This record gives sequence, C-alpha cells and structure tokens, in this order.
Amino acid sequence: MSLFPISAQLISKFLTKSRINYCQVATALRPKKSKSTRKEALYFSDAKRVRAIGGKGGDGCVSFLQLWCNERAGPDGGDGGNGGHVIFQASNDVRNFNHVNSVLQAVEGGIGSAKECHGKNAKHTVIKVPVGTVVRNAQGLIVADLGSVDLMFVAARGGAGGKGNRFFTTDKETSPKVCEYGPAGEDMSYMLELRSMAEVGLIGFPNAGKSTLLNALTRAKPKVAPYAFTTLRPHLGTVQYDDHVQLTIADLPGLVPDAHRNKGLGIQFLKHAERCTLLLFVLDASAPEPWMQYKQLMHELEQFGGRLAKRPHLVVANKMDVESSASNFEQLQQQLQHPELLGISAKMGHNLAKLLGNIRVAYERHKEQQRQ
Repeated sequence: MSLFPISAQLISKFLTKSRINYCQVATALRPKKSKSTRKEALYFSDAKRVRAIGGKGGDGCVSFLQLWCNERAGPDGGDGGNGGHVIFQASNDVRNFNHVNSVLQAVEGGIGSAKECHGKNAKHTVIKVPVGTVVRNAQGLIVADLGSVDLMFVAARGGAGGKGNRFFTTDKETSPKVCEYGPAGEDMSYMLELRSMAEVGLIGFPNAGKSTLLNALTRAKPKVAPYAFTTLRPHLGTVQYDDHVQLTIADLPGLVPDAHRNKGLGIQFLKHAERCTLLLFVLDASAPEPWMQYKQLMHELEQFGGRLAKRPHLVVANKMDVESSASNFEQLQQQLQHPELLGISAKMGHNLAKLLGNIRVAYERHKEQQRQ
C-alpha cells in the first residue's frame, strides 16, 4: 500500500501535459534525400471503382477407358478444377489504390482429362489494399471494413469445376456420355474507399498556394502553376519529426462556392477532406477580404453534413511576401479572432517551421481527446 496515494485522474492529467510539452519540443526534420527527378508527379488514389470477376470453373471430360485386355473398361472422365476467387486483403505494404486495376479477373480452373484426372484448382487472386479500406457494393452499402492487417474479403467467388462422365455412372447407366461445363464465376462491382487518407489535409480556394506549401514542407512534387485547378487529384507528402513520428499531409483540389451542390470537383473534393484527421485552411492573404474565404470554406463544410465542419483545424494566411498581404493580415486577425492564425509564405519559406510545430501540437491534442 502506497504512503502517498495518487489518483488515476491526476496521473492522466500529468501524462497529457507531458505529452503536449514534449511534442512542443519535437521539431520537424529536413528531408535527407533530394526530390525525385521524374517529371510525372505521383498522385494519391483514395477511392476507386472496380469490377471483380471470379474464375470460370474447368469443364468436365467425357472419356472411356480402353485397356489391352478390355476395350470397354468404363467411363473415366475427370472433373474440372475450381475457378479462383478475387480476394481483397488488408496490408501495410500499400498506401493507396494506384496499383489496383479497374477490372480484376481471377484465373480459370483446369479442365478434366482421361483416366479420372481432375483439373487443377486455380489459385486465388489476392489484391492487397491499405488497412482501413471500406468496400461498398453497387447499391452503396458497406459490405466489408478491412480495419486490421491480413483481414480478407472475398469479392467474387470462382465457379465450381464441372463433373466428368465418371461422376454420372450409376447401376442403370454404366456408360454415360455426358459431362458438365464449368460455370462462370461471380461478376461484382465494388467501390473501394479509404477511411483515413492523411493526418493533415490542405483546404483552400484554387490558386491559394496549397501545392506550393506541400512542395515546401515535404519531398512531394505536386504541379505548381499560376492558374486555378492545377491539382485535380490528391498529392501526399510526409513530414518526419525528431521523435520518430511521421505525419502525412495531403494537398487536396481547390474548393469553389456551392461545392456541396457538386459544383467544380464538388462532392469528390469534400469526400477527400472527410478522410483527413486535421484540416489546415490555406487562405490567400493577398486577395481582397481573405476572411470571406474562411467563411465560405466553413459554409461548404457545414452544408456537406456530418462532422466535417467540427474537425480540428488550423488557419494560415499564405503569400505574406506580397505587399498588400500585411494590411490584409491585420484585418484578418480582427475578423476571425482565431488564436492560432499564422501568416506564412510558402514561396519564401517564412514561418514554415512554426507551422509544422503547430500542426504537431494540434494533432497530439486531438489524439488525447480521442483517448478520453
């Protein structure tokens, strides 16, 4: 029995404070490797529609055994082999659906042959998908949730092997001349979705500097150009801290007004944002009335429904290197009254280290709230 009893709540509060203080000390590391020299940027596929087709069963065989001492030794046609299944398996080896083809065809079973030789059963086609994959059928209903490693879901079953004429032998029919054809496998359509795409998602209007910010923070190489909608698919980059913690940042396509009505990239964009744990609003400080961008973004998230508008988020004002941004930033602070509003310049690298520290603190705070 302890002489100084300490409540569990006090210990939990101490550990929470120590974690937050520790993550404030943790700093982001600069990438040791240089950026890739390949011209095409690798995009991130967090949703994909696939068609799974099971393998056809092998056909049975019609054959009669002929021996040197007995030319009519009876039927000996073998059965066909079973067709292969299409199986989704959760794995940590993959992060997205870029490697998954639109049509997944399993292998057919082998045909039967004489002397009661059965056809070979086909191997199953196993497709690795990221952990946390949600599988929806053609009606939009969830049929599988692959939330743990090595969890499997049979997407399409292969056809059973057809029977040979040896199978149909009876007392009355000793020489059947019939066999079965192997049936076709199942043909199913699915929608694969990732429950969680990244820890941080960059949200903002087109041409707000999201791709430039991701380019400055990580080794990712999204397309950067001075016109709207340069990003049509999400791009991901990873930030590593000195305490061996890695956070993934996603550059999402630009949001436009009435996106909840499927304008622009619309619903597709909002679904990307729904798969991010923490949202980072990137505002263009050089634009007139940048606080209206924040209000419009929040309005779209609220109209989309769910808990997307209540996600923990940070706000940054980008393009602070432009002359008109300084006065706009002061008005932005007065309008938003956001305690963690930060002015940055992704192009010049201003305040990026502080931004990475704020991201880490907000992420750890969110994890602590989930534990409680």
